Amino acid sequence: MSTRTHFSRRRLLVSAAVAASMPTIFSNARARGQTIKIGFPVPLTGAFAPEANDQVRAAKLAIKQFNDDGGFDGRQAELVVRDDKLSLDEATKVTLDLIAKQKVNFVVGGLSAASQLKINNVCKQQKVLFNSISQSDAINEAKEWSPYTFHEALNPHMTASVVGRYAFGRFGKKVAYLIADYAYGHEMARAFQRIGREFDTETVGEFVHPLGKTDYLASLNKIKALKPDILVLANFGRDLINSAKQCNEMGIKDNSKVIMPIMLYTARQEGGAEIFDGMLGGSSYYWALESRIPSAKAFNDLFRAAYGGAYPSDYGALGYAGVRSVLQAVKNAGSIDTNKVIEAMESLQYDWYKGPQFYRGCDHQAVQSVLIVESKSKNLRNKYDVFNVLQTDAVKEAQLRTCAELGFKT
Repeated sequence: MSTRTHFSRRRLLVSAAVAASMPTIFSNARARGQTIKIGFPVPLTGAFAPEANDQVRAAKLAIKQFNDDGGFDGRQAELVVRDDKLSLDEATKVTLDLIAKQKVNFVVGGLSAASQLKINNVCKQQKVLFNSISQSDAINEAKEWSPYTFHEALNPHMTASVVGRYAFGRFGKKVAYLIADYAYGHEMARAFQRIGREFDTETVGEFVHPLGKTDYLASLNKIKALKPDILVLANFGRDLINSAKQCNEMGIKDNSKVIMPIMLYTARQEGGAEIFDGMLGGSSYYWALESRIPSAKAFNDLFRAAYGGAYPSDYGALGYAGVRSVLQAVKNAGSIDTNKVIEAMESLQYDWYKGPQFYRGCDHQAVQSVLIVESKSKNLRNKYDVFNVLQTDAVKEAQLRTCAELGFKT
């Protein structure tokens, strides 16, 4: 029995069980609507606002493309955006509102490892397809997953498997971690330490901080005293900017290689060249791929034309891909029926902006390339030219945890 056939049977069984046991506010009325609505809950305010707003900008381009191409069956698409305020309660609230009151057909979004689990929980209860566009390991695990769950973004294990192998093989074995005290930070640290075991690395210190912290000096002084070969900044958004700035001010880069799971384009733009100079990390996308990947150039051209010559970010690109994948599945299915769109998503082979991708059968994880990028401060062609691409790891399922490890029976 093939993996996909086995999965399809399991998906139907799970769908039936969910339908029998969960109350639902999904109705056929939504399917009869004149507009195909995609709910888009992301944190437009708060520490991740720059990334979330770029996701909205890029997602709107996927909607425009779909509509300009004629839509589907006389229907146009609409993006219904809501601010989840980086709050778990708000993420639940706005997702319920999108489904119950706005009658969205599908949901794309979630820019927090924890918030996306809340969004996913609502969607699986209400039997609405959800395509997540932020990193999470838990969302792929059987206990959180449902047939309605897709994950467009990288996950921490994929990211760490590439960035960790690159760094641990070059810069040393003594590793310290500055960890944001929420799902993203802990999942990233765990994934790096897992890869580190292959290189006999030693964790010399773990220092945890709350979301939104501005002063890291106490932790960084202790880290500096430990003299690690590598310091991993396992945080995101403004936390990443502030901690990188203080690493620079304290001279930590003089004796330790500072790396981050995700070298955020938006963080680098806001923080500046001096702060991030010489630091490196992973990325799902960088606009300079346009020099060798036609779909990257097409996406960049679309974004630049719409937004005054600006270049898209890595997380912005996920907003575009997350929406475009769902809308293409609608066309491929010839229907907006949820189960038919799920089946079309499962078999989707696509290249929207970075090269070939597909969704793995057991967990609906998007299998895709991972970049290693290094921030630069010299020979910049323009203000958007901020990274050197050091390495591109091609699409391969070996970057993922196995289906059995995630709790799926194969």
